[in-house]
Amino acid sequence: MSPKKPFFWVLVAVIAVFLVPVLTNNVSLRESLLLAAIYIILTSNLNLMIGFTGYVNFGNIVFFGLGGYIGLYLVTAGGLPLVAAAALAGAAVGAIALVLGLGILRLRGAYFALATIGIVEAIQAFVANFEPWGGATGLYLSFQAYQALGGPREALWTVYLLLVAVMGLSLFLCYAVKNSRFGLALFAIREDEDTAAVLGVRTPLYKATAYSLSGILPAMAGALFFFKQGVIQPEQAFDLTLSTEAIVMLMLGGQGTVTGAALGAFLYEQFRGILLTSTVFSSFQLVIAGALLLVTVLFMPGGLMGWLHRRWPRLRKVLE
Repeated sequence: MSPKKPFFWVLVAVIAVFLVPVLTNNVSLRESLLLAAIYIILTSNLNLMIGFTGYVNFGNIVFFGLGGYIGLYLVTAGGLPLVAAAALAGAAVGAIALVLGLGILRLRGAYFALATIGIVEAIQAFVANFEPWGGATGLYLSFQAYQALGGPREALWTVYLLLVAVMGLSLFLCYAVKNSRFGLALFAIREDEDTAAVLGVRTPLYKATAYSLSGILPAMAGALFFFKQGVIQPEQAFDLTLSTEAIVMLMLGGQGTVTGAALGAFLYEQFRGILLTSTVFSSFQLVIAGALLLVTVLFMPGGLMGWLHRRWPRLRKVLE
């Protein structure tokens, strides 16, 4: 058996875990794992930029929010089915990200990180004043939108299954890029961009392509999530806090690793749930998240996967 093939069994195992609520009809577990699936999608795609390319993107949430707006608009105004609307939202956001990437990825380091924050603020301000998308009040779904999926109850389960599928695609995309020539070029850019350019890597195009790829599936997840919510507003769609938390999740699990991104997101979601339901720590969630990031960077820079790989080197063949 090829040493790369065990990853597919890991992927199957992850998806199987997320199908448990369907088999048991457990609504509470579904809602918990739905959030975990969204975090895994965001973190895995953020990994393409931070873990593979070495560019810290604080504005990854902009893809999620834009996808939500485009998806809901296509459902409400265009009358498109949910799956088609989500797919078109992903394609549209991917194209927008490619154009943006060709521009802002001329910047490096802190300048690029600040530019990504600026993009979030600019797009949020634009959306808040864009009347076709409801302006500051946002977009709302009518009850009829859920009837096309058999009613609200059935629609919630359908959205959950679609999000699990997008999560699986995110993990597979991360794995496929890492084990491709394209991924090798991204790692070369991460290690030394100038040297990579001298060796013939078309760094502007490769970086912009990675930026574009990192936006497609989060946009689809945004369309699905806000369809489930039934409403989307600028503050919800472009919440920079979630972008910061995604970086914490990635560092916790291990940047540059496929399984680590999923592990960090899942563990953080469970930890976050415990904090939010605690009477003592509910107000200190972000403080604790910041402390967790600091501890990880100082004492475990490779994240949980880095620690596992050092302790048991053979795990590299299974846990990418």
